[in-house]
Formats: sequence, structure tokens, C-alpha cells
Amino acid sequence: MFAHVNVRPANRPSILGGLTAQHANCITSEFHYRKGSEIYGEKEPAEYVYQIVSGAVRSYKLLSDGRRQIGAFHLVGDIFGLENAETHRFTAEAIVDTTVRLMKRMSLERVAHFDSDLARNLLIMTTSNLRHAEDHMLLLGRKTALERVAAFLLEMDRRLAGVGVVVLPMCRRDIADYLGLTLETVSRALSKLHAYGALDFLASNQREITLVDRDQLSRLDN
Repeated sequence: MFAHVNVRPANRPSILGGLTAQHANCITSEFHYRKGSEIYGEKEPAEYVYQIVSGAVRSYKLLSDGRRQIGAFHLVGDIFGLENAETHRFTAEAIVDTTVRLMKRMSLERVAHFDSDLARNLLIMTTSNLRHAEDHMLLLGRKTALERVAAFLLEMDRRLAGVGVVVLPMCRRDIADYLGLTLETVSRALSKLHAYGALDFLASNQREITLVDRDQLSRLDN
């Protein structure tokens, strides 16, 4: 059973949420996607920008050999689908039942031209996404399996902004495809971290995790 994530990540500007009140004519209705539903596909026209109201989304590419590489997980409050080209580079899919707010990309660009606060928030978001892509590339290229899993747990801990418990909406297969590992390797790494006393599992499905020793995880992440 998938966990439901409804905690807003810290330090994420609510760009489309702000527009709902200020520029209502630019916003479409909210849309609901069932677990596993495709929101948009790779190479489809990038006509809309999305913000997650509830749930979680994964962005991924299917490689030529059939493997899946997840590039990012989008959580509540996150904005995704903003491209610098006319088509999407990734496929976006709902991990759990998910509600998104969306608006036309051209409308957003037009409003940003006259709204300095919105333009600044878009720049912050773009810079943050670029830094995440660079960190992800480093993680895939330079870190061991144990270091990758530790880094992932710390990332989720920061982004979910919870109260000591990390509730993961994604399954271990998703985590493996995000970290460039096998499912078995992710399971072994989590078991090792549990044996080391760095984390504890709160539920039988092991989606609810307490980070007992963040210092130990941070040392692995460096």
C-alpha cells in the first residue's frame, strides 16, 4: 500500500498557488490523476506547467535497452514540466493518487514578463532544478550504493519537511531506478543502514522511516 504524502516541502515558492488569487484567468482547473497514470509523455508538446497539490510524481526516461531512469521525484508544492524547448524531455507519471494545478506555459511566461516577484520565483525554481540535476549526476557517477541510498534518504528528509519520520510515496523499484541501482542492492543498503543504527522502519511495508542517526548518513553522503 502506497503512503500518502501531503507535507509541503520547505523553501518551495508557491508560484501557481499565488497566481490562483492574483491571475485567476490564467489558471485552469485542478486535475486528478490515479496512481500510475501518465501526466505527459516524453516528446509531447510542453504546453502546460504543473504544481502538485497532493500526491507525488516521477519523471523518467526509458533507455534504449528497456531500462527506466528516473530523473526526479516531484512532491507537494513542487512545480514541474517547465521546459526550455517545445517538447517534454521526460515522461511524468503519478506515483500515488495525485492532484495537480496547471496553467498554460505561454500564459505563465506572459504574466512573468510583468510580475517581477513571479519572474524571481521562476528563476529560483530553475536554479534549484539545475542544482538538483548536477547533484544527481554526481551521485550516479561517483558514489557507492550505500552512499547513494544515504544521500536519497537525506534528500527526502529535507524535502518532505516532516517531524522526524520520512514517509516515502515511492517503492524500492522507483528508488533503484532513481539511484541507478538494482532493487536488490537498494534493499541490502537499507538493511545495512538499519543494522548500523542509522535508521529504523516504522511499518511492515518499510515506507515509513525514522532517521535515527543523521550524522552517520551525512558522513556517508560526503
